[in-house]
Order: sequence, then structure tokens, then C-alpha cells
Amino acid sequence: MTQAPSLESWRESGHRTTHRGLGVFYQATLRADDHRPVLVCVHGFPTSSWDFAPLWRELDREFALVASDLVGLGYSAKPDCPLTIALQADAIEGLLGELGVGEAHLLAHDLGDTVAQELLARNLDGSGRICFKSCVFLNGGLFPETHHPRLIQRLLLSPLGGAVARLTSERRFRQSLTAVFGPDTPPSEDFLAGAWEQLNGAGGRRALPRLIRYMEERRVYRERWVEPLFAKRIPMRLINGALDPVSGRHAAERYRELVPNADVVMLDHLGHYPHVEGTRLVLEALLEFWHEQGALPARAAGATPDP
Repeated sequence: MTQAPSLESWRESGHRTTHRGLGVFYQATLRADDHRPVLVCVHGFPTSSWDFAPLWRELDREFALVASDLVGLGYSAKPDCPLTIALQADAIEGLLGELGVGEAHLLAHDLGDTVAQELLARNLDGSGRICFKSCVFLNGGLFPETHHPRLIQRLLLSPLGGAVARLTSERRFRQSLTAVFGPDTPPSEDFLAGAWEQLNGAGGRRALPRLIRYMEERRVYRERWVEPLFAKRIPMRLINGALDPVSGRHAAERYRELVPNADVVMLDHLGHYPHVEGTRLVLEALLEFWHEQGALPARAAGATPDP
């Protein structure tokens, strides 16, 4: 595997645009006259697009990549306004339109899974501006009944949310984030320090109680957001870190139970961030899926990503 970009290089090589007056930070590897398929990467809560840095250089060999920081997180704006799933989906559609992208594939994680579900629901009802050709989900609350929120998430959603966000220390944040990783695949110091730095930029902790409302939205819009999973209009795969206490094995089993002909790759020793914890395993599962589905040219049997 090639070395992942550092947070500093990620920030310095990124781009900025605006959506409804809100700043949006993004990475893109689109080149002039690029004929590669486009892959849109959508990150989770409470981190940023930098989560995809371990996969980035390998995926860039196959795809033109686009990954933005969701509004309220990372280096995007952290405004004092409702931060809904619809807003996040609108911002992604707007960015892709600005980049001249009309069709793409999706790779999503955590909160990003829910944003991806809204984007797919728009494809299904004809209101979407982008045609998505396939989707891979990493650990996330695809079915709200299987999402097991951590105490800090429940507190942020409560009337105490504002105070909890202000008073959360770096030590407590590190503990909470580490707790969702697999016991044998803990986050690196760089990952923890980078996640904390981005969370605090531009007063980011104040946005957390507004962002966490996605847990309520999942219940309200459950039928809309699970419909694309049942319709199976496009190829989908779930790659699941089984030891994730939030959306691990129990969530993958529910997905298998409800989704017709469910395509699930279970990674038994990984937690909530499989793409960070077991990058090579996730990359292999991703490339296998895209080659099988024709998103990428067929490859020779036994071929693996370059070391």
C-alpha cells in the first residue's frame, strides 16, 4: 500500500467551494478529459473526508475521486443552522454539478451512509441531479432500529447537547473514538490528533448537537431511506467491521435479513472504521465488487492491489 496523505497535505491540496453561502472543503482528482469513472466518497460523524486518505492513492489509480467534508465537519463551514441530511445531499449534488459530473459511484460510511441513502432515494423518485451507478456502504445506521448510539451521541441529542459539546475534552473525545475501533486495530495517534484538530476548527464542537439530529431523521425518513435498499436498482455491497459496537455484526445481520440477495463482506476483527483499521482488506473487497459489477475492467484472477 502507498502511504496515506497526512492531514496537512490533505488540507493544503484540497479545494473550496460554497453551497448556499456555506463553505465546502473537498478533494478531487478529476483531470481534464478524464475518462475514468467517478467515485464519490462520503464520510461519517464526527470526522471528515480525511478518513478516506488510507484508500485515496490506490483508488485514484482506478477512479476520478471526489470527497467533500460534510457541512458542520472537517474543514467545511460549521454554521448555526439546521444541518439536515437533505442539506448534505444538496451540497454534494451541487459540488458534482460544479465539477461537471453527471454520473458516479458511491462509497459511504456512517453518517455518510444516510446521506448516500437520500441520494439514492432521489435517483429512485426521479428528483436526483446525479445518476449513481453503484454504492458500497461501510459501517453505518442503514436501519435505524439496529443503530446502537454511544452515550456521548445520546447526550448530544438531549437538551444537554450544547453543554456536552462545549465541555467535551480531548481526552474524552479520544476515548470515545477509540472505543468504536476493534481492540486489535486501535486508531493511530495521527488519526486521533487530526480528528480532534478538525473537530475544533471554526468552533466545530458547537455544531455537533445540530449534526446529531440525523439520528432522529433516520427514524422519521426510514421508509424513504430503506426503499433504495429493497429496490436494488443498482449494485450494492455492505462491508462491515463486525466488532463495531454501534453498527457492527448485528447491523450486518439485519441487512442480510431484510435486503434481497444481500451482498455483505464481514471483516470479523475490525470495528467501526474498517477502511482505517484494515485498509488492504477493504480495498480488496471494494475492487472485487467494482470489477464484478463492471464498474472497472475485469482483472486477472488472483490479482491484488499493489503493495
